[in-house]
Amino acid sequence: MDCNEYLVTLNVPVSLEEAVVDCLLLLESEFGFSSFPVNSHDHKNKGLSLAEQVSGRQKRIRFQMYVPQEGLTGLLAQLRAEFSGSGLKYWVLPVIENGVI
Repeated sequence: MDCNEYLVTLNVPVSLEEAVVDCLLLLESEFGFSSFPVNSHDHKNKGLSLAEQVSGRQKRIRFQMYVPQEGLTGLLAQLRAEFSGSGLKYWVLPVIENGVI
């Protein structure tokens, strides 16, 4: 099956929320994106405050957007250029189907 569209998910430190919003508004203005707070759970304690280590969770902001195949490389390159070393985690999944009901 040939995929023409992808779902890109970003888990972003809360401190970077506005910077990522600004970046995505420039890159994804045609398609839009969603954002919502999430708790990230990881066995590695790197970068966690003492309270986060005790609770076992770290607050993050999750962004999700549909990206056409031809825009994926540019989006990831821009995110790498602007947020290198920031702890931004991402994953990309092929979209089998989407629509509005």
